[in-house]
Amino acid sequence: MYRSSLSAALIAGISSPLWADVPAVATDIAPVHALVSQVMEGVGTPELIVPPRSSPHGYAMRPSEARALSGADLVVWVGPLLTPWLADPLNSLAGSASHIALMEQPGTHVLPFREGAMFEAHDHRDEGQETHGDHDHAEQHDDNDVQKHDDNDAHESKVHDDHGHDEEVLSDHADDDDGHGHVDSGKDPHVWLDPRNGQLWLGQIAEALIKLDPENAAQYRENAEAAQAALAALEDDIAETLAPVKDRPFIVFHDAYHYFEARFDIEALGAISENDARAPGAARVSELRGVVADSGAKCVFAEPQFNPGLIAAVTEGQGTGTGTLDPLGADLVPGAALYADLLRGMAQNMADCLSD
Repeated sequence: MYRSSLSAALIAGISSPLWADVPAVATDIAPVHALVSQVMEGVGTPELIVPPRSSPHGYAMRPSEARALSGADLVVWVGPLLTPWLADPLNSLAGSASHIALMEQPGTHVLPFREGAMFEAHDHRDEGQETHGDHDHAEQHDDNDVQKHDDNDAHESKVHDDHGHDEEVLSDHADDDDGHGHVDSGKDPHVWLDPRNGQLWLGQIAEALIKLDPENAAQYRENAEAAQAALAALEDDIAETLAPVKDRPFIVFHDAYHYFEARFDIEALGAISENDARAPGAARVSELRGVVADSGAKCVFAEPQFNPGLIAAVTEGQGTGTGTLDPLGADLVPGAALYADLLRGMAQNMADCLSD
């Protein structure tokens, strides 16, 4: 009787699928964490390295975040232009993991930084580049088709290190900063604020996960396709929200919104701060006060992480409205819904301030 029961159990075990462990995934910022969370929904949950209210440009990881990086099978991050300090820990703590630098993925729409307190007018139809391996090509987005690309070039580093996990991992890239809070390249790393980049990456993230966990391939692909469709619908909704105010002038706190502006054809006149690491000087504030007065700017947008007194200095006595834009989701709960909530909230805050 015992032997019969044991045989039945063994047969049942052989006939049942042997599921592999779900990949451990670490992500850099909350919007990227949200995209990965959508693809992994129902299978697993990624770890977030940089909290939403912390600057991604310079951050000292806590021990728990270093452990999450060390234990990762896959790391998904924007890339070294946004978080230069993360490059060394990626090699030392997660050297054996697969790495996806989203900004470097084939098809990603990449824009340059804009210079000066007042931006020059741009024709966004011809602006920007898509990253294709080692070559850049002019953007060709003439429709709303969802683009799907396999991540055929997951970056596999072979560097290993026995760093302890109970010490803070500190940035040692302060000298690489270019005055924008980013490694000097001329390229704007706020790539996640274009929802078509988000649609593209969802497919690439799914394929990277499938390489590590083929047993859950159908779930990853189904999740990615559903999230891509939802983002396409969100893009239409945002375009409708912004249509009544797209020609009204406004100023942002710093040049973090170029991708969002370009996608929805709504362009800032300029930025208060040269970057998000240094306060603007008196000359720049004076120049922007003149821009506000001459242009009749409807709104000046603050950011939740920075000094609101700078907004008052630019708008004082001019009757200009003020609002808040947040590129990272500082006030949102991390998770699968954050990416869409971030873009939707940005559009609504723009529309509300510019329509007053």
